[in-house]
Amino acid sequence: MTDKLTVALLFGGRSSEHSISCATAGGVLAAIDRDRYTVIPIGITREGAFILETDDPAKFALNPNAMPEVVDNGTRVIWPDSASSRTLQVTDAGGTRALGDVDLVFPIVHGPFGEDGTLQGMLELIGLPYVGSGVLASALGMDKHFTKTVLMQAGVPVAPWRTITADAHASDPALAERALAELGLPAFVKPARAGSSVGVSKVSTPSQLEAALATAFAEDHKVLIESGLVGREIEVAVLQDRPGQPTRASVAGEVVVSGRDFYDFAAKYEGAAGIDLVCPAELSASELAEMQALAIHAFDAIGGAGLARVDFFLTADGWVVNELNTMPGFTPISMFPSCWLASGYTYPQLIDELIEVALARVGHGS
Repeated sequence: MTDKLTVALLFGGRSSEHSISCATAGGVLAAIDRDRYTVIPIGITREGAFILETDDPAKFALNPNAMPEVVDNGTRVIWPDSASSRTLQVTDAGGTRALGDVDLVFPIVHGPFGEDGTLQGMLELIGLPYVGSGVLASALGMDKHFTKTVLMQAGVPVAPWRTITADAHASDPALAERALAELGLPAFVKPARAGSSVGVSKVSTPSQLEAALATAFAEDHKVLIESGLVGREIEVAVLQDRPGQPTRASVAGEVVVSGRDFYDFAAKYEGAAGIDLVCPAELSASELAEMQALAIHAFDAIGGAGLARVDFFLTADGWVVNELNTMPGFTPISMFPSCWLASGYTYPQLIDELIEVALARVGHGS
């Protein structure tokens, strides 16, 4: 057997999706093939400290009653000081010691300061290969306003929207009211740069607008007011292949909303009722093919790499892209792995594929 690859698994982070990232880490730690990989688990605290974490999947299990978290244990991981080294070190009460050379970083960090290009920029600076999209695609995918702008320019259908900054709202409170009147009801108010439905509200009457804006502005100084579309909520997972091979899309998964206003954080991660996830979704062959082609087109339009999840509405007028997530939830119950499991992969095989694709693309400029 060849030598094991050393993978630094990065999780946690400063965003409101900290616990979801930790739960994703729990899933990956449990599934990654230890015969093929040596894993260095690196947690990022809510304050942004890089610590050497416990290699214990159970510690980071998704538990709605006690969401997992990276707690500062006093250690500090020291990244290489230049692109000429791949050696990680850790400082603790016993001093500084080497953790060994890293072959690849797996940054399963969601939200700002992780999924938005900032972490990817740090890894680029010190020359460490990593799973997932690069700086530009990560930044585009994190910002819903710019995702929509780029997709619209590429001919990908998106829901109508207006973007409002906190400063603009403060100087002209009627701006949001005019946008709502233009877009119609119901509408959704979303932070531009947040995920896992954090800070998202459905607005069914004009009287709900101000509270929805306050919720969204608590997450970001830029928010979107978006037309509420009528249609099925269907998602598809995208995997990039090795250089020269076509990008792939999975079977589709459907979010069936019955007893809630929308697929919110509580339904996604806290086991709240009123949501069923159906995978594979019931679609005709032509519907699925069109959706898969649009998902890959959207992925390519932002310059995506590695993986993504593309969320659609299937309306009476056809497919509309709702969001594109460049580092989707990877917990065992998340839609991204579920779609690939239904497409014939196992969870460990999916992790292998992401790592192998990332390493294959090193030196190919993508």
